[in-house]
Amino acid sequence: MDRLSIVLTLMTAAVISYAVGVVLLMFGYYTWWAFAGSWTVGFILCWPAAYWISRKIKANDPFWNEKRKDEVDGWVPDPDHREV
Repeated sequence: MDRLSIVLTLMTAAVISYAVGVVLLMFGYYTWWAFAGSWTVGFILCWPAAYWISRKIKANDPFWNEKRKDEVDGWVPDPDHREV
């Protein structure tokens, strides 16, 4: 269970949505559909981006132990086990 990516999800959603919204405004799209589209893109890409950032942070941390299980039993990992 990667708790860091869960925390980073909110921040990456805001950053991605804002960046896409600013780009759309620069190109002259001043409609509600442009803002809804930027929110949708941010919503879709927030978790993969947060998971990637989490992996990079943990890979660069000298105190992080990278031992983890290869397979997870079921869809949701057991919260009592070690973090992946």
